[in-house]
Amino acid sequence: MPRRYSKAAGKKVKRAMHERKRGTLHSGRSGKKVTSRRQAIAIGLSEARRSGAKVPGRNGGRRSRRSS
Repeated sequence: MPRRYSKAAGKKVKRAMHERKRGTLHSGRSGKKVTSRRQAIAIGLSEARRSGAKVPGRNGGRRSRRSS
């Protein structure tokens, strides 16, 4: 099976996770310190998307799909 996320995307997420652990990761507009693991991953993935790395779309996750 092909990779779902590129190596570049993994690097962005890894960097965001390290920044979160050191306490230097801040969210976009508000600039608040990020303490949540999930938020750090989301920030890394959005940066990867912006740089053009291979990352599935925002609504591609299992949790975001709702059955009505």
